[in-house]
Order: sequence, then C-alpha cells, then structure tokens
Amino acid sequence: MRILVIFSLIFLLVSQLAYGKHTKVKKRPEKPFKSFVVVEEKSGKILMSENEKEKRIPASLTKLMLSLLVLEKLEAKEISLTDKVTVSKKAAQMGGSQVFLKEGEVFTVEELMKATLVASGNDAAYALAEKIAGSAENFVQLMNEKAQSLGMKDTIFRSVSGLPVSNSNDTDITTCVDMAILARNLLKYPKILEWTSIKKDTFREGKFLMVNHNKLLSKMDGIVDGLKTGYLKSSGYNIVTTAKKDNFRVILVVMGSPSCRSRDDFVIDLINRVYSEWKLKDIVKKGEVVNKDIILPDGKFRKIKGVVAQTFFYPIRKNNPGIAEKEIRLPEKLSGEVKEGQKLGEILIKMDGEPIGNVDIVSPVYVPKANLFTRIIRRVGLNI
Repeated sequence: MRILVIFSLIFLLVSQLAYGKHTKVKKRPEKPFKSFVVVEEKSGKILMSENEKEKRIPASLTKLMLSLLVLEKLEAKEISLTDKVTVSKKAAQMGGSQVFLKEGEVFTVEELMKATLVASGNDAAYALAEKIAGSAENFVQLMNEKAQSLGMKDTIFRSVSGLPVSNSNDTDITTCVDMAILARNLLKYPKILEWTSIKKDTFREGKFLMVNHNKLLSKMDGIVDGLKTGYLKSSGYNIVTTAKKDNFRVILVVMGSPSCRSRDDFVIDLINRVYSEWKLKDIVKKGEVVNKDIILPDGKFRKIKGVVAQTFFYPIRKNNPGIAEKEIRLPEKLSGEVKEGQKLGEILIKMDGEPIGNVDIVSPVYVPKANLFTRIIRRVGLNI
C-alpha cells in the first residue's frame, strides 16, 4: 500500500512538470500608452489623465513649438506666408522624415509649413528655423524661451524638428501636460487647423505627394481635425490631436505607445469616453443682465445694471455636475460718464467652492454726464 502511494505521488509530480513544460504563460497585454492627458480647450481643465507629468521624448511633436513661433511672427507681420526661403546646405542634409529639399531650392513660408506639418519634414522645419532666427541654434533658444513663458515647466528643446542633436544623444524632453499647454496656445490661430487637417497634399509643384501621419483625420472624420504625430524608436508613437463635437473641443496627448495602431485605437476610445461622460456648460452667458444696480452720481441716468461681457464655458460630468457659484464684484457708485462696453466689475466663478475663472461685467450703453445744474442739485440732496 505504501509503495502504491509513493508511485501515485511520483506520477502526479511528473504529470505536473510535463504540463508546465508545454503550457505557455500568457503575457499581460502591453498598455497602449506610457502617459496621456485629455484637456478641455477653453478652460484647460484636465478631464482624464495618467502619468501626465512624466518626462518623455516628443519626437516630431517638437515641430508644434516651431509652428507656434512661426504663427506669432506671421501675426506680428515680421514675416509673411509668401516670403521666399532659400534652402541651405544644412537644411538639405537633414535626415529622418523629409521632403528631400536640395541646397539652393526656394520655397515660400507656407509651402514649408505644410511640408513640416503634413509630411513632418525635418528639412522643411530646419529651413524655416534658419529663415526666422538665422540658425537652428538661435531658433532653439527662442523655443525654450517661449516654453518657459507659457509655463511648460518640464520641457527642454534641443532641436527644431525632434531629431536627436547631431553627434549627441541629447533629445527634446517634455510632458503630456506641457504639450497640451502648447496645443491650447496653437489653437488660438485658425491657420494651425487649416494646415494640420490636410490629409494629402503635394509639394514641389505636384512632384512629391505628402500624406499626413495622423490617420485619425480619416478614422474620425468630422470630429478629429488636426495637430501632429511623432515617432522615434526611443520615444514610441506620440500624438497631440484635437477633437470637437458641437462647441466642445478637447485636446488629447498620448505618448509612448508601442504602435501607431494601438495609439490611434486608444485615442478613439478616449474621445468616445470623454463625450459620453462630460459636457460643456455655459455657467454665464454673454449679454446676461447682472441684477445689481450701480449708482451714477454724475450720470444722465441715476442707475445702471451691467451685463456679462462673454460666455463662460466649463466642462462638467454628466452624472455629477457639481455646484457652480457666482460672486458678483461691483462698486456701489461710479463717477463720471460711462462708456458703452466699459468694464464695471467682474464675476468670480467657483465650482464646488474652488475658483475656476472670472468674467468681466460691462456697461451695455453709453451714459453721458448729466448737466451741471442736475449734478449740483443731486449733491445737495434734492434727488432730481
């Protein structure tokens, strides 16, 4: 009997070992990101995120900062879209993603911006940087100064295009939060969406086809409408994109995805989730009358009620909207004439007790001074 038990135990042990040898252990599926953030465009409120302040390599997302500086120069009329740019030897030698510029070729600023943002041309970005700052090194300095002024605290640029610096392992560094700050500032310029929503275009008089790497423009046509992708082996697949439904625009930044497909699928999931869970609420509306009188001792009218200068939107959860509060800050009296549109005070807006913004209260009409006799009578208290 004892021998039978021993043989049974040996058999079970051998069976388990044999089973384990031929059984594959399933690997956990790889996450479709290293870090991400979803931000509402108007308020900058973070709606969803994970590792959003983790420092990562942006790759070609760097070109978004170049784009912001170009757009600022255009607005200031320091350059124009039709300005000619002559390609230098250094620009023509840029590797990676490119539109194969040749030394001495001449293109307009707009042609090179499209090549930078649609085809992600490193050579086009380099040529633009030289045009604006005289050299890529000078332009990088402008990029870092701008990043600091915007509050991109964890960003350091070392290139104009996202490629590692020559003869060095130094790369650009940023975070999802910082890229969202950059995108919010870029979206102030309508031209950025005009350029980055282009799915296909041609370059060099139709001889070179440029295809946008942001496939979400097609996968979510009518919702996703712009910005940029980026990839390096050391960074993984990155994207800064924007989606809009009605008046509700969000910015999505995903970094460190193992593939462009997993990245895009994850972004689609985020977009569907954010629009199913959140909505944009107008806390106060432009033109809304503020129900509090201001005395006008010198005015033709004795009192005036201000109106809200602009609509204040804020994202709220559909299943838990929170409590909005409005604190009206107005003077009791206002001397002199009052101009139409003149600021009278402001509304401090809070959500669940936390300040989220403020909106000006302005005069809806022009109120001239009353005549001298009327003002004197008022001052002696006859209340005319």
